[in-house]
Amino acid sequence: MKRTMKWAIAALVLVLLAAGALRAIGARKAQQAKLAAGTGSAAIETVVELSATDVVRVARRELAETLPVSGTLRAVDSAQVKARVAGELIGLTVREGDTVAAGQVIARIDPVEYQSRMRQAQEQAESSRAQAEVAQRTFDNNKALVEQGFISRTALETSQSNLNSALSTHRAALAAVEMTRKSLDDTVLKSPIAGQVAQRLAQSGERVAIDAKIIEVVDLSRIEVEATLAAADSVAVRVGQRATLQIEGGGVADPKSGERTVGASVVRVNPSAQAGSRSVLVYLRLDRSTGFRQGLFAQGTIDVGRTETLALPLTAVRTDKPAPYVQVVIDGRIAHRPVETGLRGQLDGQTMVAVRGIEEGAVVVAGSLGPLRQGTAVRLSPVSASAAPAPAASARSAP
Repeated sequence: MKRTMKWAIAALVLVLLAAGALRAIGARKAQQAKLAAGTGSAAIETVVELSATDVVRVARRELAETLPVSGTLRAVDSAQVKARVAGELIGLTVREGDTVAAGQVIARIDPVEYQSRMRQAQEQAESSRAQAEVAQRTFDNNKALVEQGFISRTALETSQSNLNSALSTHRAALAAVEMTRKSLDDTVLKSPIAGQVAQRLAQSGERVAIDAKIIEVVDLSRIEVEATLAAADSVAVRVGQRATLQIEGGGVADPKSGERTVGASVVRVNPSAQAGSRSVLVYLRLDRSTGFRQGLFAQGTIDVGRTETLALPLTAVRTDKPAPYVQVVIDGRIAHRPVETGLRGQLDGQTMVAVRGIEEGAVVVAGSLGPLRQGTAVRLSPVSASAAPAPAASARSAP
């Protein structure tokens, strides 16, 4: 009897446990179903409203095809005054920043030695001239004696040879005089151009060698930018193309952007590439040279052409996937459309990019809104829905 009672109690406990477990499982399933139903209804009801600033329309715009360029300012006319003869440098008084005129005497090489050489050459020329005169008289006398038959023609030919030798010696002495005179003249150092002294490379009293640099003079009335371009980019550059540059230390303030810029034009393109880097030098003449100095850094863009194409703000093209794409509003929902990007340019302070793979007039979510999941329901505000595409305009920027 007691054993039967124990089995009955155990069975009752098992039944109660099973019932409790089934009740707990049922309650949990009901709660999950309720949560799922609530989430689904919330997703259906969630609609993202987009204002006029949250969307842009794909429109055709005229973009300027530009190349980035940077380089250093160089004076068109510059010169280095060098010593043409060796000697002691005297009379050098100009320093960096001083203004000099074309032909102005900058310094001198001590001329004492060259004046002595000049006198020596002149004396040798006088001696050779006297010998030539003696040879001339001898020839004339022998010529008269030959005609009278007193001497043979061989003696006349010998005197003729002596005369020719004396004349040659005299001409050589005169040439030596000219050479020493030039060396004496070269002791006076003059500036070949008008401008300002950029460097002083020697001091008075210093003994300098031939071709030693004394000063460098630059003419800042005409300045150009010496820029380097990749060989592939240089193909599109032509003489006369316009450029906009920003130069450290000066420039004209742009009325729209407030940036200090200066206009320039391409005046020369080097026909040879530089060894090693294979880059090509391009020279741009500044529209205004006032206030600039040689050696300043300049950077900007060269306008190499214009293209009308479908364009969007660069920020609207998303790159968080392997391929660039845009978020397009189609039938009230977000769709991701892959695009190909091309030329870039600046328009009203905003970087624009040419796009392919999307139709004109499509409504695209701006980059300021952030990523939206594909299929998200959206609603355009009346202002953004009726907004027309922006009018075409020109743009300038580096790709």
